[in-house]
Amino acid sequence: HLRVLCLELSPQSKQIDNQMKITPLEIDGVWLVESPVWSDERGFFREWFKSEDVKAATGCDFAIKQANISLSSKGTLRGIHYSIAPRGQAKWITCVSGAIKDVIVDIRPESPTFGKWVDVELRGNSGKAVLISEGLGHGFIALEDNTAVVYLVSTPFSPGHEFEINPLDPQIAIKWGMEFSELKISDKDRNAPTLLERKAEGKLPQ
Repeated sequence: HLRVLCLELSPQSKQIDNQMKITPLEIDGVWLVESPVWSDERGFFREWFKSEDVKAATGCDFAIKQANISLSSKGTLRGIHYSIAPRGQAKWITCVSGAIKDVIVDIRPESPTFGKWVDVELRGNSGKAVLISEGLGHGFIALEDNTAVVYLVSTPFSPGHEFEINPLDPQIAIKWGMEFSELKISDKDRNAPTLLERKAEGKLPQ
């Protein structure tokens, strides 16, 4: 069984101290986070994660256990990735340079939105991040060269519990926004099973 990360779901947008705005999206357990960006001729400054603000707005006690960063060229498609570790794995994702189309897929078989997806565009200077609860699939496509993405995760990488779903699964039908010839996908992701194949294998979050 997955550990329950979120004590309660926020029914509407909440703004903390007139700074961080947290809005639930169409899939239960996904939030868009918007933080102010202070810019001048030197560059910009941004507070992109505050655990107490997140807990106050969403009920999620997000404890960081690992931090990852990826650098991608335009057209790089990463995902759909997920974990079935006993404690699950929540993610906090932001783009620090370049831009991505970030996609979250509901892969919980008992969920009313099973197989549905939502997307958010994240840019390095936008002040936006995404909070993804446990039991959801995640992927993104880089819209520009030199796109850097940072992930905070609630549990460390566990090789025996990490799986992929084909990002081009026709039944999920994600609109990545690029021609197939423009996509750069790892062999592992390109050859991954579909969502229904993973369900038949019994390798989806419970």
